[in-house]
Amino acid sequence: MGKCSGRCTLVGICCLQLAAALQRQIFDFLGYQWAPILANFMHIMAVILGIFGTLHYRSRYLIMYSVWLALWVAWNAFIICFYLEVGHLSQHRDLIMNFNTSLHRSWWMENGPGCLVTPVRGPPLSLADHHMVTVTGCLLDYPYIEALSSALQIFLALFGFVYACYVSKVFMDEEDSFDFIGSYDSYGYQAPMKTSHLQLQPLYKPG
Repeated sequence: MGKCSGRCTLVGICCLQLAAALQRQIFDFLGYQWAPILANFMHIMAVILGIFGTLHYRSRYLIMYSVWLALWVAWNAFIICFYLEVGHLSQHRDLIMNFNTSLHRSWWMENGPGCLVTPVRGPPLSLADHHMVTVTGCLLDYPYIEALSSALQIFLALFGFVYACYVSKVFMDEEDSFDFIGSYDSYGYQAPMKTSHLQLQPLYKPG
């Protein structure tokens, strides 16, 4: 049980990360957020790699998973700064999340809890633009929902990073100890075989 505690905890964290990433991927697809969609896909692949490395005692996979988690934390920190408009970032001016291909915004902009959407009269071709609607009555504005989602991802990533480093270290220690025990075999060492110098001869009893 003690030996499995670290591995089991890491697998549990990876499963939570996978569920949170899939949930986030769905809402990013609904909002046509292409940059987060690509990042979420890479994150899902990295989490699956982490689960495989944990279950099959592959420390190298866990190291790759840990490196990705560091990048994932940086990405989610950027998303928080983007939606909260920290510094010179502006979600109304910059279309980074969509690769400057459309004017779609976060799905939560119009579908947040308690939000009331009112279309604004304008040219017929502009009705699909999110600038042509007014959103009122939201219990929680969409920038804060996106920021909270990214904060959850950072929280899970930090736990995953710590446990991945711990479990990979345990795996490497076990590999080193195994190599030390089996070092004779690795150099082709063979124990000398005992040979008998006595030749057994059949005995005949005279009649």
